[in-house]
Amino acid sequence: MDRSIPYAVYLRLWGDGYLMNKKLTFLNGCKMGIPIGLGYFAVAFSLGISAKNAGLTALEAGFASLLLNASAGEYALFTLIASGAGYIEVAIMELVANARYLLMSCALSQKLSPETKLPQRLMIGIAVTDEMFGASIARHDKVSHWYYFGMMAVAMPCWSLGTAMGVAVGSILPALAVSALSVSLYGMFLAVIVPEARRNLIVLGVVLVSFAASFLSTVIPFIKDIPNGTMIIILTVVISAVAALLFPIKDEEGECND
Repeated sequence: MDRSIPYAVYLRLWGDGYLMNKKLTFLNGCKMGIPIGLGYFAVAFSLGISAKNAGLTALEAGFASLLLNASAGEYALFTLIASGAGYIEVAIMELVANARYLLMSCALSQKLSPETKLPQRLMIGIAVTDEMFGASIARHDKVSHWYYFGMMAVAMPCWSLGTAMGVAVGSILPALAVSALSVSLYGMFLAVIVPEARRNLIVLGVVLVSFAASFLSTVIPFIKDIPNGTMIIILTVVISAVAALLFPIKDEEGECND
């Protein structure tokens, strides 16, 4: 601390710098959230059509997407609503379809900055999606909650608005256009993991093994009958556990983390 600066002025300068740092971190998160949000907006059109077939209005579908940030979970939800399923059936199906986010949340909790408090972690838990999780894990440093909030501020409204627009105008679009929009999110997710895979051969190997295992799980007898959500959990646990045992991450002192 510069003794020539009055203490009150020093606190004011430090506080302004701290607020500026939070603002820049939040804006960086918003920047990362732009391509994610655009992908969400496109994919949500097809979900909006499913919501319309289930009898939901644009407002109802948009609100559902704002609270449930999961494509498979939402598709299951709208399908169950259309079939007249009860609340218990919907709750069980959503638990199964979204179980993989429990694993992702555990991994993300270790990536967040130690300054992240419980209320902030709970807010982040609302939107632990594949793409925002991938963008966070790909960072080499700890992830500030302000960075994640920035991604949420852009991506979540795009997801909700896309679903609402799908209800409102989705049925007007040609079938080929809707089909093209539905696969755009996969291309965006590849854009998240490819840069890290190019920098790290271990990550590249794990990604390739994951692709191969995912494909084989759809063609091997008996295994291909396992629900997709359950198979994703099994592959995630097995592949990540093997990778952690074979290639443990070393801390700053050179010792392997458990």
